[in-house]
Amino acid sequence: MTERVTATDAALELIEKLKKRHGPLMFHQSGGCCDGSSPMCYPDGELRIGETDVHLGDIGETSFYMSKDQYEYWKHTQLIIDVVDGRGGMFSLEGPEGKRFFTRSRVFSDEERKELQL
Repeated sequence: MTERVTATDAALELIEKLKKRHGPLMFHQSGGCCDGSSPMCYPDGELRIGETDVHLGDIGETSFYMSKDQYEYWKHTQLIIDVVDGRGGMFSLEGPEGKRFFTRSRVFSDEERKELQL
């Protein structure tokens, strides 16, 4: 089955490190306000998820959400969560690690779009 969101090995390693320190986590793809458009990592339940959010899947046994409006724009792509050096969103848990989560993407193939019913 085609996944809407995946993660690199580096991202999965950082997720595991953060889970050991903070417990269960969650992600929400920021819509571009104060922290730009980046995946934000929070302790699970810290950010209220509502009817305007779409659950894209799990990475590292961690739920990943995006707003419906942003999903409509990105639904034709697979999100690939990676890690790069530097400081990311000030509210995201990885900040003190000197790393930040980073979203890469690729367009789904025709076969994948059919499978996902896009």
